[in-house]
Amino acid sequence: MADNPVAAQCDCGAVAGPLGVCVDYYHAILSEEQADPQMYRWHAPVVCAYLLQHPARAHEKYLDGQFRQLQLYVDKGLDALLRVAAHQVARNKHGVRSGYDMAPLAAYEPLPPAGPPRHFRATFSGLPFRDGSFVSDGHLAYGHRIEAIAQATVESWRSIQA
Repeated sequence: MADNPVAAQCDCGAVAGPLGVCVDYYHAILSEEQADPQMYRWHAPVVCAYLLQHPARAHEKYLDGQFRQLQLYVDKGLDALLRVAAHQVARNKHGVRSGYDMAPLAAYEPLPPAGPPRHFRATFSGLPFRDGSFVSDGHLAYGHRIEAIAQATVESWRSIQA
């Protein structure tokens, strides 16, 4: 990584960490959380924050909903976000209804059209990875780091509103 200056910086503006750029961290998180149900609780904010920090890797039509979900998470916490997700799953169960129910997210700001931001104060490539894990110092510490990334993501997107 250090030999290639182009690869040493992520498209979100972050400097690469020991695992590489943010996509390398993202894939490692997704892999680790599959074997760890406690870590998996933060799956939705991880996905939303990653895609909002790297919108070229996302489906544009979903970014507004992901931005609203991240605002809900920052505002009301993980349990509130998980309740909204459970509501959505129950609503769509057995094909009763299709599509996403945006009502629980209506109070939150839409995605600013002037994005994406060029910088985030907390990114995935800044996450500590020790002893082969993102949760080596506990799930709560990991959750606090994911919350910091979510807050930084919302903050940067809000900063481009003009």
